[in-house]
Amino acid sequence: MAKRLPLIILLWLGTDFYFYQAVQIVIKSGAFLWGYWLFDLLLIGGIVGAIFVPRGSRTQQTLITWLMALMLLDFIPRLFSLPILLVEDITRLFCGFPARAFWVSELALGTAVFFFLFVLFGITRGRHFYRVRRETIYFPDLPEAFDGFTITQITDVHSGSFTNVSGVRKGLDLVNAQHSDVILFTGDLVNNRAEEMDRWMADFALLKARMGKFSVLGNHDYGDYLQWETPEAKRANLDRLKQIHTEIGFRLLLDEAVTLRKGDQSITLLGVENWGKGGFHRYGDLKKATSGVPDDGFKILMSHDPSHWEGVTLDHHQHIHLTLSGHTHGMQFGIELFGLKWSPIKYVYKQWAGLYREKGRFLYVNRGFGFLGLKGRIGMWPEVAVITLKRKS
Repeated sequence: MAKRLPLIILLWLGTDFYFYQAVQIVIKSGAFLWGYWLFDLLLIGGIVGAIFVPRGSRTQQTLITWLMALMLLDFIPRLFSLPILLVEDITRLFCGFPARAFWVSELALGTAVFFFLFVLFGITRGRHFYRVRRETIYFPDLPEAFDGFTITQITDVHSGSFTNVSGVRKGLDLVNAQHSDVILFTGDLVNNRAEEMDRWMADFALLKARMGKFSVLGNHDYGDYLQWETPEAKRANLDRLKQIHTEIGFRLLLDEAVTLRKGDQSITLLGVENWGKGGFHRYGDLKKATSGVPDDGFKILMSHDPSHWEGVTLDHHQHIHLTLSGHTHGMQFGIELFGLKWSPIKYVYKQWAGLYREKGRFLYVNRGFGFLGLKGRIGMWPEVAVITLKRKS
């Protein structure tokens, strides 16, 4: 981060100077124009200061949360208005470069105001603006008894970020309202510490499903992002978190399989520990999880990080029909409108949100129930996924 800071500040100031051309044409108040630059200078100072705050401390987490919100409020509206000014500059270039048109500057500022309000909604209300997303997936070898089997998937709760009790309960009520056969949770129950779940356990224990609730661990559940007093303290934290899964009624799958039965037919539910690309730990062992599982059985895999699908699952010797993941959060920022789906996270993860198919195998990446870092969601709303399995003749 420190190495990229000069480039970030240069980009920041470059867009600032460009947008300022429209601002000074429309707004003549000297106090406002001074405030325009003062805000950016204070924000850049905060970014520099955050580097020197002890890593992982509550102070740093709070500072980063506020800085991210203010940066997005400042940068995104400006970014979406710049193309308007750029188009005008291209036309001015062929006309002897006359003065800017007042109405174009007004349009640029109006666009910035619109996106400012949109970002403000995401930061203040978006964190609990839950959306139910439904997918129906067809399989020729799905056991007949499971035709119409329903799964409600949630992921990336990040309970350490929650503060609004009614907002969280709104999401949990939406989960129960789906009346699915199973509820599957695909990791990151906490940000770092097991104690973050203490005030939310009673609410999560109220989740109900006819055939049970199952879960796996995510990268944040292991406590890898804190400096623990001793290795024993870190292990105790993970042990407590595993116990919490049991206390709220979830069967935690640690590189293992369970059989779900309807009459004399069954499907296999697999769960692996976290496995990620890049700098993420690779604890998961799919070979261990599938040990003893029939090759011709119908299998659903819970694996927190979607990179596990391409890295391991697709080439696994057993056919894994459906994998459920999370982890990306859709970066908590993006656009999903009129068939367009975009987020900066797509440049990091090939599979980052929604349904994917390759080699006759499916992957669904959930956008996440909670939030981390940014205390909000902008365009990439929190998700409750409902997946229906259908038999195709």
